[in-house]
Amino acid sequence: MLVKDVMITKVVGVSPDNSVRRAAEVMLTNHISGVPVIDDAGCLVGIISEGDLLRRTELGRGAIAELGTSILTAEEKATAYVKSNAWRVADVMSRAPVVVEEDASLGRVSGLMQKHGIKRIPVMREGVLVGIISRADLLKVIVTADLDETARGDEAIRRSIAIRLSENTGLLGKDVTVAVTDGVAHLWGNVDTAECKKAARVAAESVRGVRGVVEHFSEDPKGSAITPSD
Repeated sequence: MLVKDVMITKVVGVSPDNSVRRAAEVMLTNHISGVPVIDDAGCLVGIISEGDLLRRTELGRGAIAELGTSILTAEEKATAYVKSNAWRVADVMSRAPVVVEEDASLGRVSGLMQKHGIKRIPVMREGVLVGIISRADLLKVIVTADLDETARGDEAIRRSIAIRLSENTGLLGKDVTVAVTDGVAHLWGNVDTAECKKAARVAAESVRGVRGVVEHFSEDPKGSAITPSD
């Protein structure tokens, strides 16, 4: 699935000459955390978000208390002062926003959001803004995603679990083996940390047809039965 399959194409934006108050009103009215800033030529020139407005003077002295600290350089203090007091969107917005092309993968979007700590990303087509993709759009994909199809039978389930265990689970070298009886997965291996055990359990539970998981790891020789919930 690509960005263009889930993005919002009805883009709500503001002008760089709009007031900060106007930008806040647009965010509140549309229930969004940020809006692209578009100039008179229709070009994306920035983005203004809730994060850009957290230290406004309208919020009181506590919101801007750090401006007087000696930790900030003179340039940083000046920049913070402008963001806290300027009334024009152009003076407060974040310039050179992170963008993606409409043919980018959702994994690419997720990675960018995590790396930059952002909630929404403008979507471009040959340099033209054509949409917005947000964290909420990614959550919708998770909710509507179809479960992986798995062939019926214990052996088919066992093979599927083995494939999952070989993915990026942190279990490389743990010699995890699996057997399945009547839909119940039994796991063995040299797994000595709680997180690695959890990763093995999750890998098994994620396969359709698994009715329960029993761990027989080196530090838990008796095993403990775990039944996945819906």
